[in-house]
Amino acid sequence: MKKTLTSAALVRVAFIGLVSLGMLVPMYILVVNAFKSQQDILANPFTLDFGSATFQHLADAWNNPDFSILKGYGTTIALVLCVNVLAMGVCAPAAYVLARTPRTVSRILLFFFIAGMFIPTQVILVPVIFVLRAIGLMGTMPGLILFMTATTVPFTLFVFFGYIKVLPRSLDEAAAIDGAGRYYTLWRIILPLMRPILATVFILNSLSVWNDFASPQMILGPGSGVYTVTTGVYAAVGQYSTDYTKVFPTLLLAVIPILVIFVVMQRHVMSGLAAGAVKG
Repeated sequence: MKKTLTSAALVRVAFIGLVSLGMLVPMYILVVNAFKSQQDILANPFTLDFGSATFQHLADAWNNPDFSILKGYGTTIALVLCVNVLAMGVCAPAAYVLARTPRTVSRILLFFFIAGMFIPTQVILVPVIFVLRAIGLMGTMPGLILFMTATTVPFTLFVFFGYIKVLPRSLDEAAAIDGAGRYYTLWRIILPLMRPILATVFILNSLSVWNDFASPQMILGPGSGVYTVTTGVYAAVGQYSTDYTKVFPTLLLAVIPILVIFVVMQRHVMSGLAAGAVKG
């Protein structure tokens, strides 16, 4: 019996290892080719000769006159922060009310919002463009922030609801006995207990917003002059798509910040999901 379980575990480990390796190959190719000449990239795309490797291509990408990567960082970070603040600010009280209201209407409202998770963002982009144009927000950052906040609300509300649902109601009852209202209970008792799931949602929403290309490209457009990291990279390397000494370094600079954030904070993702799974 023990031998069978060990074999099954080995198969699972081998499978996960192969999947992980397959997912890391594109990142490996991106990194090793960011420091090589065009000839080296075409001749040996999978290896890196440390003797001929250079940071010059990264420096050229950083100083690219067609796109300021530093400005792209600033725009994208501002977008990420605004979307997270709005989504969490709306979803935390909504999830608290829905989780603490055992009525059919609350379940219907929850399912209504969660249904948004199953609608691809690209499907609703065109109708959204008509709406934003009608209210004068097309081609502006506020319009993009509102749209991306709306796309993150279903997931954020779903995760917050599940976490608050398993928090004991005795916390609310004890707060009520001490004279605390529902708003005070939410902001001073429930939200501090939600720190792990707040960190988890922040990271996952940030990854989604940072990597989104279609939404900023369609809503902002080239005419606005405002570029996120993804649209800026597209604008900068689009006409040089066969010059890999521009493509690979620019793409590497685009992914470094969000990769660092994920590596540093990935333990909060695991702790948040685990805490939500076992609490109560």
